[in-house]
Amino acid sequence: MAVFHELITGSAKRYISGFGYVPCMNVFDFAHKHASEIVWMSQNTNHIPVSDEIDKAIRKAVDEKEYNLYPRASGIFGLCETVKAHLGLPDDYEVLITNGGIEGLYILTRALLKKGDEVICSDPSFLPIHHQINISGATPVEIPIYQEPWKITPDMIRKAITEKTSMILLIDPINPLGTAYTRPEVKEISEIAEEHDLLVIDDITYRDFSDPVATYEYVPERTLVGYTFSKQCGLAGMRIGALAAPKSLMDQMMPYNTNVLSVNILAQRAALAAMKDIDNWLPRLRKQLMENQRIIKEAVDKVEGCYLPVYPSHTNMFVIDIHETGVDPDKLQDKLLYDHKVFVRSGNYVSKAFGGRFIRVSFSVTQEGAEKFAEAFPKVMAELRCKWSVF
Repeated sequence: MAVFHELITGSAKRYISGFGYVPCMNVFDFAHKHASEIVWMSQNTNHIPVSDEIDKAIRKAVDEKEYNLYPRASGIFGLCETVKAHLGLPDDYEVLITNGGIEGLYILTRALLKKGDEVICSDPSFLPIHHQINISGATPVEIPIYQEPWKITPDMIRKAITEKTSMILLIDPINPLGTAYTRPEVKEISEIAEEHDLLVIDDITYRDFSDPVATYEYVPERTLVGYTFSKQCGLAGMRIGALAAPKSLMDQMMPYNTNVLSVNILAQRAALAAMKDIDNWLPRLRKQLMENQRIIKEAVDKVEGCYLPVYPSHTNMFVIDIHETGVDPDKLQDKLLYDHKVFVRSGNYVSKAFGGRFIRVSFSVTQEGAEKFAEAFPKVMAELRCKWSVF
């Protein structure tokens, strides 16, 4: 039977009809073991080829054995400057190259939060940041946004502010919904931060998939920027990102930067090559993403009870709401992966309150991959809805 996809002893168990709860392989272990066969739509990684310049830069660095040396502590020459120019950062901003964007967010939360502080966040959200807030002794105040307009409004922020509030976490565009903030909204949120003496974490991980407005246009002295090369550049496995802030805030964060020997030299060469060539490849990438969105939406529209809360998405992912069908998103995730080699993510990864209502699907895959999802999704939904699945 299809359910016996390499079952092994482990802590994870799944229900198999006729056999009860059986130990089975972790979904990520399975996906990585079969990586060449997987349509990877679970982590917002980019699998659409972008620029040959990336591979050339990596090969050159390997041929010259740059890996024999520790990299320059502040990053290879030109990388920070290129990031600063690309993002249009203010003159007094400094850029720190980090092991993925998540390391930069860890540094800033540990440095600038103290026990008892509150950070205004959302649910759904990228919950690993909330975890970092927790381990810093602070509390994420999670505003529910799984309803129109599918984002935090300025009024919601005002109502959530207390005497303990110290930060606003603004993920723009939003993971996982794909919503973006308008210029008037960003301006008003910035004014709230100014009025209440708050810092703003402006997580712009997905900014290259659309054209969002940054809070540093309005409150540069209060903004902390999280950026990554994982998504648009297709460098997730390289683990390279950046943290940017005005010098006064960067000085406060640097004691928490344990990465005094910089980050992987091959990752830095790849990131610099990608950014220098971005004007050539980014328009093509965006065009393919729009086509993939269309393909997936057509498949979703075929399934009664399913819909896209936000369409089109301003990121490289969106949420597919399956609540009315009664299908469990965890079971949908597993069946798509094990039976069809299509790896999406259950909503429980990005939402405590609403994760049982949806799956998150990244569409930065090849068009062939998007079409494979579009073929499998209606079939799997029909099977699970009719209780034919043995999961």
